[in-house]
Amino acid sequence: MGVFLQGALPPKLFAQAAHPPKTAKGPRALGLLELVPNGKAHLIPITILIDGKYYDASAYKAAPVPMALWSDTVYEGVLTGVSQGLFTVTGALQRKDANEATEWMAEGTWQSASALKAKAKKKPPPSVPRGLNEDEGPPVLRRSSDKPKSTEPPVEPATPSQPASASTSSPGTTTPPTAPASTSSSPTTPSPQTQAQANTPPENDKPSVDKPPEDKDRPTLKRGKPGAIAAEQSQNAAVPSPKTPAHPPTPAPTSTAAPSSSPSGAQPETPAASQIQLIPAISDSHSPDLIPYAFNMQPGEEQEFRKKMLAIAADEVRARAGQPAPTSGKASQPAHASSQRAKATAVQPIFEDVQLRVFDLGNVNEAELVLTAKARMPQSSHQKQPANPDLQYMITIVARQDVNGDLHKALANITDTQHLDAIPRLELIDAVDVDGDGRGELLFREVSEAGTAFVVYRVIGDRLYPLFQGTPG
Repeated sequence: MGVFLQGALPPKLFAQAAHPPKTAKGPRALGLLELVPNGKAHLIPITILIDGKYYDASAYKAAPVPMALWSDTVYEGVLTGVSQGLFTVTGALQRKDANEATEWMAEGTWQSASALKAKAKKKPPPSVPRGLNEDEGPPVLRRSSDKPKSTEPPVEPATPSQPASASTSSPGTTTPPTAPASTSSSPTTPSPQTQAQANTPPENDKPSVDKPPEDKDRPTLKRGKPGAIAAEQSQNAAVPSPKTPAHPPTPAPTSTAAPSSSPSGAQPETPAASQIQLIPAISDSHSPDLIPYAFNMQPGEEQEFRKKMLAIAADEVRARAGQPAPTSGKASQPAHASSQRAKATAVQPIFEDVQLRVFDLGNVNEAELVLTAKARMPQSSHQKQPANPDLQYMITIVARQDVNGDLHKALANITDTQHLDAIPRLELIDAVDVDGDGRGELLFREVSEAGTAFVVYRVIGDRLYPLFQGTPG
């Protein structure tokens, strides 16, 4: 019967029936770490996933502090799928951005992956195995609930120096003066205060009545752990899979003296100290293993990708500027038409600040490319009016490579300095696993005259689908 069903169902449906999709076990929060060169860091909440739905992390359960910024919440900084360290929230505060809008942020302690690894190595192993100490008796198996035996001798019970009839005497009865001499050969009787202290249990054994009972059904993010355990887990998660790219992941983008990157009232920093590294951060109590998302490029392949992506970007800039596109020359045209076309030769944009990132989001050896650049259009011979020298175009192109090596455009975002109020520009942050399914998504920051916001896209085929869209503020 099973063979009949396997043959009757299509391969795709049979695979779905055999391996159902994984469901989220708990909340998963995404934030953005802003790491200053002096080692200080703070976190900006982006989104939190609850029962398959994305919410604004700066507003979810903000009573009064958002859930994503609760104290002792641990975020793992992940750069292109590789662990960079741990950030532990110590406090939440609000600040004003460039548009005087209030936004939440978290302060905390940052421990890099190298520091965690060194800290784990510094802990020396015990020189004597547990249970072999002569004072502890023969070796025994221990459990977490067992308490170590006390090495102090037990307190002997008090031996009364007087008969029982004397202990029940009335308060007015006086003791004979010969009592001290009779007690010289008997054990010393402890005072009532000393005996009360001996019978009083230590403070650690007292039940904690000031702590409320914990709710086991309440969803929680990843909480703080001891340094050695957190270091070991962080290093185990940072071990790359067998398909590790030969090139290290591209460094995270930096923000150069952006108004929104410095707290309100802070003194302006020097250009060297204003370089802020941006690292996506994930907090999830059931986080899966990390997978590197950097595409393993062969020698010379990056230049070929760059050439193809700039050609797509040039077409988008010319279309935005109203310039004619170059012709292939295969179609036959009249002589006068070809001479006119030769005069109207397509003008090539002048690109600057070109950045190309190549990912393998699905870990299937298929490249997803993201190109960001700025461009200006030079003056052409057939233009009647001179070009505006202050007009600058900002381009973001996302393309996907198929099995044949061809590129398919999935997104083309282009705006200019005069239309940021209507068309925001996209700044790529990095590739990050937002929902915990092992596949990477693209994290962008939208910048417009209304403010900044974050958006998360998933690449499916030749299209980009938004999973989360923040509100500018």
